[in-house]
Amino acid sequence: MRNHPIIVQKYGGVCLETPAKIRAVARSLADLHGRGHRVVAIVSAMGTTTDQLIRMAYQVSPAPNRRELDMLLTTGERISMSLMSMALSDLGVSAISFTGSQAGVMTDGSHSSARILDVRPIRVREELDRGRVVVLAGFQGVDPATREITTLGRGGSDTTAVAMAAALKAECCEIIKEVDGICSADPRIVPDAKALRRVDFASLSEMCFWGAKILHFRSVELAQSQDVPLVLKRWGGVGHGTEVMKEVAGMENGKVLAVNSMVRIEHVEIDSKDLNHGFEKFAQHLKQNSLSWPQLLASGFTAGKTSMTVASDSEWLDALLRTLERSEDLRKQREASSSVSLTCFGAVSSELPFRALQVLEHHGIVPDKYVLSPHSISLFVPLESREDSVKALHSLVQQT
Repeated sequence: MRNHPIIVQKYGGVCLETPAKIRAVARSLADLHGRGHRVVAIVSAMGTTTDQLIRMAYQVSPAPNRRELDMLLTTGERISMSLMSMALSDLGVSAISFTGSQAGVMTDGSHSSARILDVRPIRVREELDRGRVVVLAGFQGVDPATREITTLGRGGSDTTAVAMAAALKAECCEIIKEVDGICSADPRIVPDAKALRRVDFASLSEMCFWGAKILHFRSVELAQSQDVPLVLKRWGGVGHGTEVMKEVAGMENGKVLAVNSMVRIEHVEIDSKDLNHGFEKFAQHLKQNSLSWPQLLASGFTAGKTSMTVASDSEWLDALLRTLERSEDLRKQREASSSVSLTCFGAVSSELPFRALQVLEHHGIVPDKYVLSPHSISLFVPLESREDSVKALHSLVQQT
């Protein structure tokens, strides 16, 4: 088995939400193994297990200790990995499950949003060489300095899969979810969204940064930097999914590929003497309240106040707002908003921001800010206008 190609497959929670689905995935892994591949399966928690665990934590404590929250949340993936390994054994396939720490996923010490520093897959290689299918818990690792268990934040199982594929020099890393690869918009909002068969890393990174749920943007950056062959596809689908490439030949610069959105963005105001002072106060506030850094979208300084526009999962944002109620120098600046983003192949065309504003105005939607990058234009809109904005701007995908 030592010279056989390694394939890493990551399965999302919807693919694993029932024992029957776990058995079905196990049959697929057994088939892959039977065709001569060395197989590593990264599994998420079953269905909505992570959300249920978070709710349970807040029922016990209004402000759960972040270290203990990590200990709780990692149990979701441990359930999946154990059941998957049992299902494979039942099919006559030798399998073994590992937690993130057992698999050698080394992270920094940031609870709830740790970053992978190194992957040392010694035990994984040993078991692959013995002919076993290796099932790994995604979303988690260990801080080697403190030996504390950590989690990688929402979407962390994607990052686990890419990091493990890079460390093992896998032939391919396949991200298997409940959607048909990457689409031009969320099919739940735009039913006629088009599937993208090929996309470049830069465009995909922009899509994921601005809210596409198909992958975590950190995992895209990691795949690009480590040159990991990446494919995204639907579980049980007959299509070919989406292949992620360094470059996509024949694509026209300025073509709108997709519309994505962030459901909730919060705005924080900090009393400060300048922008640097505002950042220092914000960093100190996060540290004092054991909160990891959010996704920072924009910041500015005016008249003694620093503004921060931040995004994260709802649990983190709710925790932040609770801490702001106890702070003298930091406060919620305004009501939450949403973002809607157009991602383009190559450079954004110069008239696209104006065209996007015209389309939204035609639908009675008035954004209050936009952020421009080489690959995307992002507009901030009221929460209640998010889905209508996505539907309206999707017309620009067909026009380019």
